[in-house]
Amino acid sequence: MTIDDAPRDALRGGPRELLRWVATGAAVSRADLSRLSGLSPSTVSQRVEALISQGLLEETGAGRSRGGRRPRQLAVPTGGAVVGAIDLGAHHARVGALDLSGRVVQARTLPVRIEDGPEAVLGALLAEVATLVDGDPAASRGGSATGALRGVGIGIPGPVQHSTGRIVSPSRMPGWNGFDVAAFCAGRVDVPVIVDNDANLMALGAHRTAHSELDHAVYIKAGTGIGSGVISSGRLHRGAQGSAGDISHCRVVADPAPPCTCGNAGCLEAVASGAALVTALRGQGVPVSDLTGVIRLIDDGDRQATALARQAGRAVGEILAVVVNFFNPQVVAIGGRLADCEPLLASMRATLYERCLPLATQTLLIERVAAGQDVGITGAAHLVIDHVVAAA
Repeated sequence: MTIDDAPRDALRGGPRELLRWVATGAAVSRADLSRLSGLSPSTVSQRVEALISQGLLEETGAGRSRGGRRPRQLAVPTGGAVVGAIDLGAHHARVGALDLSGRVVQARTLPVRIEDGPEAVLGALLAEVATLVDGDPAASRGGSATGALRGVGIGIPGPVQHSTGRIVSPSRMPGWNGFDVAAFCAGRVDVPVIVDNDANLMALGAHRTAHSELDHAVYIKAGTGIGSGVISSGRLHRGAQGSAGDISHCRVVADPAPPCTCGNAGCLEAVASGAALVTALRGQGVPVSDLTGVIRLIDDGDRQATALARQAGRAVGEILAVVVNFFNPQVVAIGGRLADCEPLLASMRATLYERCLPLATQTLLIERVAAGQDVGITGAAHLVIDHVVAAA
């Protein structure tokens, strides 16, 4: 069993949690970690020394005495080790360098052409990661990222077999099917490369940022496509092959049922995604070229665009109602470009309350993902940090 597969209770006081407590400021000494974890001082000291030996923690001097010897303070190194992160989308990619606490040090957004193929796209993005890690001042976001690269996390906008890092039958990524992203990238960077679906990374980043105290959550990513990530017992739940949370091809009752890129008809993605809204508006004679144009029409109160957004919200709500009744999460949060579409969000919320059991919605939080454009690279970084901590 890996640290990522272990039950939440088994991680109490584990290396990952010790690191998180120091990174968030909840603990600044071994005594603090012993108090929070309930572990003996000797056990905590042993685990802290292992983290220090791996460069994941450092001692920064003596703290305030509480009647005895002054404790040695602990901190997460911010300049000596970094994590590279790539959040790939259909048209843009967010690339960042983060420290071992998961804080974004440098980041930038780049246009991409997914149809250029995996070698060209990933090669260019890995070069950008190298530039950020080398401390390019033009990309600076509050400091230099210069340090030892410990790993790279990559989010892919399609189905990913997490155990192998291989893409499986993506619907909007011509030339990517079967491509081994992990192997390709590992041949170009001499550090661990961890690959996952972009919705999973958004879920992990949002959960660690806003709701790490909750055990069960569902995060929806609604943009050009649509998908979700699931947090169960405090950890990312992928299922047997890595496809858990893929709501995009669940069928919505629709008449007529529009064709989906997967070959079926009436899928949620064919009804409620950003690409579906563009197609529907064009079919009604509205000259719109992309999702940005759709959102602009909705913000301006356009009747046709607003009606379609409400229909999309109902469709998302219908699928999520099944998820909420079955899984009973504590929070449902929507991110992606459509998260700021108020008609869609209001319609989704109303449908959830209408279709779910009262017990399931009694304390359910329904909200927007608040972590901003860096939520994906934050999740990618935490995947790498968890891997590095487990190795330590």
